[in-house]
Amino acid sequence: MHSFESLSKDFAAFFQKSHFPDQPASLYQPADYFLGLGGKRVRPVCCLMGNELFDEILPDTWQVATAIELFHNFTLIHDDIMDKAPLRRGMATVHSRYGEPTALLAGDVMLVVAYDYLNKVRSEHFHRIIQLFNRTAREVCEGQQLDMNFEKSETVSLDAYIKMIELKTSVLLAASLKLGAILGGAGEGNLHHIYEFGRNLGIAFQVQDDYLDAFGDPDKFGKQVGGDIMANKKTFLLIKALESADPALKAELDALLQSNHPDKVEKVLAIFRACGVDEWAKTLKDQYLSAAFQHLDDIAVLSKRKEPLRSLANFLVQRDY
Repeated sequence: MHSFESLSKDFAAFFQKSHFPDQPASLYQPADYFLGLGGKRVRPVCCLMGNELFDEILPDTWQVATAIELFHNFTLIHDDIMDKAPLRRGMATVHSRYGEPTALLAGDVMLVVAYDYLNKVRSEHFHRIIQLFNRTAREVCEGQQLDMNFEKSETVSLDAYIKMIELKTSVLLAASLKLGAILGGAGEGNLHHIYEFGRNLGIAFQVQDDYLDAFGDPDKFGKQVGGDIMANKKTFLLIKALESADPALKAELDALLQSNHPDKVEKVLAIFRACGVDEWAKTLKDQYLSAAFQHLDDIAVLSKRKEPLRSLANFLVQRDY
């Protein structure tokens, strides 16, 4: 069994090539530029790990993993346009460097090439692979639309926010694992458990990400705290605070959300602490992480084969607060 780190290096080497024709360079160079920004490649490596849990890593799995990574980057290019984000991983986004029309087309062509890779699959499970890939792609789009809807909504329920996170973030992680497991010949029960492992892990990761944006150590996590607060972004923390604050605190919080007060971050964090949402977020993260590990435990393979996935979960979620 390979570790996540080992498979990451192998996948990076496999992926390190141009996936596009040379011409027109004005379309394909921006696509290559974006892929060159790197990233952890978590989702394609999860596909490889899901396969290796049940079998040796098959040639088809490298094609599906590549399709997953191209699809993921397609969504990032389009997300950056919708968010008007100037930077991605510290570098200029495609639309800010090459313009929005070219960025749209670069994202579109990435999605098309993803299907070229899927079309190389020779497995008897080909139709199941396409079906799950397409369902997941649709769900990610639904999650992105809900996220945009929430920006305009005065109130968002915790259940609605969790559903949005599940669609926007978790289902692609879950599907990556399941796609690999399908290629590995896993049975229905095991396919259910590996998908639920990924789905719960993805939600736990987002809870933690929201927490760290507010309460993390900027020296450890490489960014200033409070970016979500300054942007009035609806997060687990804000939604819970609005639900649980007493009338006086809620009025103060509502006023802060309408302001650009220089102490806005510190004042909102004080309200979060007064409402106990910092401790609540830790508990919520642990609930989803515990559910993920329970599904991992329930997969009917030798326990030692699961260790790389257990280590990955700890790497993604159990960072120090």
